Amino acid sequence: MLRNDTKKEHEYFFGKKSLKSQLPASEVSFLVSLLRVTGNFLLKISGVLNTHTVKLLYSSYFRATLRNIFMKTQQVGRGEEKYAKDSGKINGIISTISKGIGFIENPADPDGEDIVVEQGFLNTAFNKDEVEVTLDPLRKGERQTGKVTKIIKRNKTSFVGTIELDRGVGFLIPDDRKMYIEIMLPTEEIKDIENGTKAQVEFVSWEDPKKNPRGKITKVLGKKGDNNVEMASIVLEKGFDTNYPDAVHAEAEKIGKEQKIITAEEITKRRDFRDTLTMTIDPVDAKDFDDAISFKKLPNNLYEIGVHIADVSHYVTEGSALDKEAFNRCFSVYLVDRTIPMLPEVLSNDVCSLNPNEEKLTFSAIFVMDIHGQVKERSFSKTVIKSAKRFSYEEAQEVLNAKSGKYWDELSTLNTIAKKLQEEKFKNGAIEFDQEEIKFILDENGKPTGVYKKPRLDTHKLVEEYMLLANREVSKFIHNSIKSKKWKELGSLYRIHDVPNPEKVADLVIFLKAMGYVLPVKNHTLNQKDINALLKQVEGKAEESLIKTTTIRSMAKAIYSTKNIGHFGLAFDYYTHFTSPIRRYADLIIHRILFRHLQDKNISDAEIMQYEKIARQSSDREISASEAERASKKYKQVEYMQEHVGETFEGTISGVTEWGVYVEEVNTKCEGMIKLRELGDDFYTLDEKNYAIVGEKSKKRFQLGDTIKFKVVSADLDRKTLDYSLVK
Repeated sequence: MLRNDTKKEHEYFFGKKSLKSQLPASEVSFLVSLLRVTGNFLLKISGVLNTHTVKLLYSSYFRATLRNIFMKTQQVGRGEEKYAKDSGKINGIISTISKGIGFIENPADPDGEDIVVEQGFLNTAFNKDEVEVTLDPLRKGERQTGKVTKIIKRNKTSFVGTIELDRGVGFLIPDDRKMYIEIMLPTEEIKDIENGTKAQVEFVSWEDPKKNPRGKITKVLGKKGDNNVEMASIVLEKGFDTNYPDAVHAEAEKIGKEQKIITAEEITKRRDFRDTLTMTIDPVDAKDFDDAISFKKLPNNLYEIGVHIADVSHYVTEGSALDKEAFNRCFSVYLVDRTIPMLPEVLSNDVCSLNPNEEKLTFSAIFVMDIHGQVKERSFSKTVIKSAKRFSYEEAQEVLNAKSGKYWDELSTLNTIAKKLQEEKFKNGAIEFDQEEIKFILDENGKPTGVYKKPRLDTHKLVEEYMLLANREVSKFIHNSIKSKKWKELGSLYRIHDVPNPEKVADLVIFLKAMGYVLPVKNHTLNQKDINALLKQVEGKAEESLIKTTTIRSMAKAIYSTKNIGHFGLAFDYYTHFTSPIRRYADLIIHRILFRHLQDKNISDAEIMQYEKIARQSSDREISASEAERASKKYKQVEYMQEHVGETFEGTISGVTEWGVYVEEVNTKCEGMIKLRELGDDFYTLDEKNYAIVGEKSKKRFQLGDTIKFKVVSADLDRKTLDYSLVK
């Protein structure tokens, strides 16, 4: 498969067809003339460019430069009439790459090639800005190009990077690799700043595209390479903050002092579970406990199982400073060595957190079930609990494995019912994506001394099944309540997952075929059960992780929406997020919506509009939070491998491109690249159809999924990249 982060570049410079396609005849003629005039006879050209020549011409982004020169000469030669008329204007979100080239979706052909804004024509646009693009006249056989003529809305004005000093002026080298230009910092901004300092800089102005944008320092982070500085850089770069506004702190502290102790009056308003056995099961290093599970045996072989969720909505009221800050963040961010909570720690780790042996306010989904996982009764209520035990996943698993210990009987029954729920879920078509998770062993300075795969235990699945049940049933209840009350349909938030895009399905099928697997397609879409059959087929094989990852990437992204279309991956008709309001803003909103329905209070049009805004914000911030989490993992992987330069490992080929082969180390999942020139004496080319690199003389193949041995050559922490070489 081609790497997602380089696909636009590849299609721009090489086109969607193979390398053997030729350039337009007119451009070939011009290139020949240009090369002859400049005395460049390194290339043997005889009227037609052969494959090797095309490769060389395209290297180092030579084609972009030549095309610009060519267009200008044609304009001069033919007069202004050919280029006096533009083909129109479009508005859209531009994506940029580090070479200063932009891409924008073609509204006339959304599934086709993006419109290219070539180097020199971005006109100060940053990545993800909303822009106006004036289209160039479309030439036959050429890709549509254009130039940015207006910045409608900036996506981002704050950048994190490293300051480099040069003759009294500073320049911020942005960490964001899609930021293609350095930000100039005037002399007054860099007083007492040392070279190599990391900082957050606010964009001030950029009037002349030929000069650097200007900025001002808003936060000095510290010396590049320091663990705390690098983690803070990742968080700030993705738009989150490590601190909270004063008003937010003040509200949180006031709640901590005045509302931590629950009043007798408040308890009378709630269903009391304090005398019902309740426990939490969480990661060993967790500090915020969103959810707890209660268990009680009932007559007739039935069980009352409560899913109790921290009642954050009781403390974080609508329109408060805390509420506004939670909306801005939408998510807690989980880095390798720390958590940046959505809410201040006095709430997330204390007042709201379901800590053991403390009375806590909760919002609960209570189910009466039999041993087969059939729900006989269901209710939702504001509650008060007192957790009797804080289990880690590992501790609870040890009790299950030993078949003895504290609360073994209750855990065993909960586990039996959870397995029935899971069985029914997969029977209905849910996709079984159990991906390996890596964890780091860190020293006191945050430096990784080890990396290991975290096993997925039955206790992980146990908790997951009850959370899924609560989320599904809350969503179904709200949906049915809206229908029965004849309220407006958009008055809720759903977690939706669309069916896969037909083009991505086709790409996945081709990829799997090259790997030796067949995935049936009906009406341009996939069946969940066929996907599960494939995942079962690859289980335990070297290519398992690769195929799982590729299959996941072919799926649509789950998002938040006020319009319900169901959840393809879970095979649920109704689904929402209810179970994590300490770390997700959408869950907090669902708590408010559910309570409104229980009180029979209608939802206004203005609130529905706000829900739509929350859905968009939550979907966007989820991506940013995930990117921050991945960036911290990648940084630690590179940092770990930095200590193993020169050592040999075994890995799986995880990606192939025109410039190299990506390899993922088997145990640590540390991914690096072997450049083509490192593969040997042969000349290697990309066989896109078969996802392989092939030697022209030897015909030696390096295919996606192959297991190879490699040596770590270098580790670049600035770029978070690893370079490998092949061990023969």
